Amino acid sequence: MPTIGLGVYLINNADECRRSVAAALRSGYRLIDTAVIYGNERAVGDALAASDVPRADVFITTKIWLHDYPYERARASIDASLERLGTDHVDLMLLHQPGPQALEAWRAMEEAVDEGRIKAIGVSNFEPEDLEPILDGARIRPTVNQIEMHPYYQRPDLVAHLRRHGIVVESWAPLGHRNKKLLAEPLLADLAAKHDCSVHQVLLRWHLQSGFVAIPKSTNPAHIASNIDVYGFELTDGDMAAIAGLDKGRPNFRIPKWVLKHLLPRVRPRQFA
Repeated sequence: MPTIGLGVYLINNADECRRSVAAALRSGYRLIDTAVIYGNERAVGDALAASDVPRADVFITTKIWLHDYPYERARASIDASLERLGTDHVDLMLLHQPGPQALEAWRAMEEAVDEGRIKAIGVSNFEPEDLEPILDGARIRPTVNQIEMHPYYQRPDLVAHLRRHGIVVESWAPLGHRNKKLLAEPLLADLAAKHDCSVHQVLLRWHLQSGFVAIPKSTNPAHIASNIDVYGFELTDGDMAAIAGLDKGRPNFRIPKWVLKHLLPRVRPRQFA
């Protein structure tokens, strides 16, 4: 699994999504992260089909939405995602949120792994208590938990729990999702000047050196190229310790449990052309 990828959440215009994925592939990205609920799987598939990069070289991630957690709907969701993406398999499929029928969807994904249509399976936004039924009841254990992660929200207890179970941490909103306070942190500006790079690159380098996979979202070709240009420098142990001190323990996104339980499962995914 590549360590830097392009996330396409909130790229709601099909042409813009195609252009962003194409720019990412030209810049050397080999991980593209989408989801049924994002509505842009088909646009991602179109960009992949139009690219000169072989399908075998691209790691595609998508996710099943809560509405489709019942077993039969999960099977149908997997079929539909493969059709929209224009591929006979995805490299990673995740359960997008914890939900009461998560184990049914998990069983559908396990069967798709057996059939060769999914290479690996995991979860997104799962806390330890959400993971417990999966770890207890799964035949194939989760490989990834995709969670909100950035220096303002470092989640050491959850990270330690995931590592004990051999689960990779994948960071969504790795740049703080436009958190102007994070991007304006004097410490990060000083580190960017020290390493002759941007604050965005410092943040992404922090994710890599923390052992996380990061999927920054951008529609600007220059920013897309800059975000993957983070392999030519290293943060020192002192730099990493200083960034650890930025942790506020507060997410930028907080979905109440009652919304997850009662409202989000009713939301039906839609796809744009």
